[in-house]
Amino acid sequence: MENEEKTPETPSTAAPPDGSTLIQSPKGKIHCLTVIGQIEGHILLPPQNKTTKYEHVLPRLVAVEESEEADGLLLLLNTMGGDVEAGLAISEMIAGMKKPTVSLVLGGGHSIGVPLAVSADVSFISPTASMTLHPIRLSGTVIGAPQTFAYLTRMQERVIRFVSAHSKMPSADFRRMILTTGELLGDMGTVLLGEDAVSCGLIDRVGTIHDAIETLYTLIEKNRPSRA
Repeated sequence: MENEEKTPETPSTAAPPDGSTLIQSPKGKIHCLTVIGQIEGHILLPPQNKTTKYEHVLPRLVAVEESEEADGLLLLLNTMGGDVEAGLAISEMIAGMKKPTVSLVLGGGHSIGVPLAVSADVSFISPTASMTLHPIRLSGTVIGAPQTFAYLTRMQERVIRFVSAHSKMPSADFRRMILTTGELLGDMGTVLLGEDAVSCGLIDRVGTIHDAIETLYTLIEKNRPSRA
């Protein structure tokens, strides 16, 4: 039986499970990563929930940092928040990357989405997007003891230190906003819209996807080794 000539396989264009994709243009190669819905931590959320799983995102960020297939990272955020430690882990990874990073808040970047938004080299927020700043909460059984209060306080300070270190917002202002009463029904916190988030120093600029991409291309060009 004669050997049949095999047709070369077409490379798969299916997106990875973390919702990321690679964009190539003459200006550079951008890895786009989306953080949507609820950030899932150590507890598996119900299947009907839209989630961003940290076990998918962390190795993806390592691949972006070390691979020659990407010159920079574009982070798109539309998240209600979620697991604090998972969100901080992703934020620390992004903040520690040598490759240029740009974030864009679309729709919402609430709760632990705030550290994620400010972890990039340059942060954007769309004019209609919002961000909710509020104290850390625990779900499930909570032991009413001084140790529990001390634990929550230390967790909150981790978030405050990270946000103030990666934005222009003083820690005192961030602490005041998360403890504001009268703005959220039956809760403490502050809701910031696009211009508000920029005016208080939390986010760098109000902009669109075009603005975010063009800024990332500029950072990529600056990051390239100088030609002799």
